[in-house]
Amino acid sequence: MAINRSGSANGDYQKTILKNGLRIVTETIPSVRSISLGVWVDVGSRNETAQENGASHLIEHLVFKGTKKRTAKQIAASLEELGGSLNAFTSREQTCYTARILDEHLEDAIDVLSDITCRATFTPTNIRREKMVVAEEIKESVDNPGDLIIDLFCKTYWSRHPLGRPIMGSIETITNLPRAGILDYVKRNYRAGSIVIAAAGSVSHSKLVRLVKKYFDFAEGSAPLPEEQHRRVSKKIEIKSNKNQQTHVCLGFPGVELASKDKMTALSLSTYLGAGMSSVLFQKIREQLGLVYTVYTFNDFYRDAGIFGSYLGTSKPNLKRAVDIILKECYRMKKSRISTDTLDKVKAQLKGHITLAMESTTSHMSRLGRQELVTGQYQTLRQTLNDINRITPSAVMELANRIFDPSQLAVAVLGPADKDVLDHV
Repeated sequence: MAINRSGSANGDYQKTILKNGLRIVTETIPSVRSISLGVWVDVGSRNETAQENGASHLIEHLVFKGTKKRTAKQIAASLEELGGSLNAFTSREQTCYTARILDEHLEDAIDVLSDITCRATFTPTNIRREKMVVAEEIKESVDNPGDLIIDLFCKTYWSRHPLGRPIMGSIETITNLPRAGILDYVKRNYRAGSIVIAAAGSVSHSKLVRLVKKYFDFAEGSAPLPEEQHRRVSKKIEIKSNKNQQTHVCLGFPGVELASKDKMTALSLSTYLGAGMSSVLFQKIREQLGLVYTVYTFNDFYRDAGIFGSYLGTSKPNLKRAVDIILKECYRMKKSRISTDTLDKVKAQLKGHITLAMESTTSHMSRLGRQELVTGQYQTLRQTLNDINRITPSAVMELANRIFDPSQLAVAVLGPADKDVLDHV
């Protein structure tokens, strides 16, 4: 059993690796009474074959439907009765099962989390019923253009790569997943070497390690590695026209990966262009011209890739003009160095946003779990803020020149639009 320990400005960080490869990371925050827990599994839609698409998300649902000692109702009530909460989410690269409880109920939470992740029964009845539930969730997503445009953009950007598939899969792939295939997927991917138990708050690391050893029994080994990132297409524009009232646009360029030294620079660039009401795109496209209600930029960070993107919703007559402004401002960053005064304001905004978010034990836990799962490293808040302080106008300009490559642009449009409206970009 390997142990690592270090202090931070916010709390005491410790890491233990058990003999079977299971990692336990904690950050003790003495000023709170709560604990946020996460069982981070290194599997998401990226790990699925085309026929398995949606399996990770379906399994996330199914583990709550029954174990060898708890019914679905008992699982639902287990932590709520104690004033806590139990939840889960699936992304393109991870699945996470979370709990938030008072420190006195730590063992209760570990008991429940281990039960659902290690001993779910996946009965035929529960599988059949939950497939129906997920099918309704997919229908709801399809009816929501804000959700649908993200899936359309990922498909446009990544083409046939697994990162381009929807996290929930399709009704067809979910319906056709056999129970044997579900069990095999769990057996392949829910393995100790690919799982991190993360906790933040009023938590004793040594006590958590003892409880994890007592309750969790994942099989040894690691999950198969997902397909390496690659794009078989360069510039691509996909327009899916319909009769909705608004046209939704998502566009993006290749960004930086989660562990990149340029991550904070990318976030600063995004903050300047499209984060909040004071950002360039919000001021120019919404405040000055009134072309949109919503416009923003974003970064998707993966283990070996990234996307720098932007979203807006507008009317058909304003589509071309709004997209042109986004691209013009992105490309302008390649030629015009941001002033030191402006960058200082951007950095203050970014530091404030990150620091305020870290007042939540859940944010601490999420940061711990994902960092460990993807990079195997721990970075304190202070180190992150120091990285932001070191960003220079030249660094922002250099990154803009690297990522804003017109030949790598991907654009997805959903809503009323002419087929050739963006042929000029």
